[in-house]
Amino acid sequence: DPDMPFVPSIPEDQFILVEEGDPTVIPCRTSDPDAQVSLVNSLDKSVYALYDTKQGFIGNFPAGSYTCKTMVKGVEFKSDEFLIYIIRATSQLPVEIEALKTVYKTGETIVVTCVVFDNEVVNLQWNYPGKVKEKGLIKLDDIKVPSQKLVYTLTIPEASVKDTGDYECTARHATKEVKENKKVVITVHDKGFVHLEPQFSPLEAVNLHEVKNFVVDVQ
Repeated sequence: DPDMPFVPSIPEDQFILVEEGDPTVIPCRTSDPDAQVSLVNSLDKSVYALYDTKQGFIGNFPAGSYTCKTMVKGVEFKSDEFLIYIIRATSQLPVEIEALKTVYKTGETIVVTCVVFDNEVVNLQWNYPGKVKEKGLIKLDDIKVPSQKLVYTLTIPEASVKDTGDYECTARHATKEVKENKKVVITVHDKGFVHLEPQFSPLEAVNLHEVKNFVVDVQ
């Protein structure tokens, strides 16, 4: 089609995630396989790379925006803009789940964190008893120093007995078919707790016929 020399791209194709050091494809394809296509960066400078009419430009590209150009009967046409984002990632997904405590009483706030190490972009999902009601508040902290880690914090305010159960986080790799999940079991009691604080040592000696008092503080 001379009025549309570039095959339309979907939004998902225009945002390209690439692991450090990996080659990628900028998928600007033409409707005419014999068209002469060039690639430019955000400064409108030419970028030299292998062009495949069925895929697009193939190569190792720095992060940034790229556009393809072609000429049809003396008229210049530009493709959609493609954004390349370089991510730090490993083939593995080291994940840890942590809870401040695993036993709560009604009305307290449950806090569970899921930490993903050495990966900048992951798809993480929580599963927990109150998920259907969207009771949880989720926060993400992206920590770069001293090492890369993503800290996802799930907070359940005003916990009830119904919040008892498995709290599970599942992390999926941004570019590979790799996933990892971790879980912790949380228990919420309807009533409070009794804390016993003994006011004597673990081992006490008593003489024959001696009467000795032992004191325990109940809190």
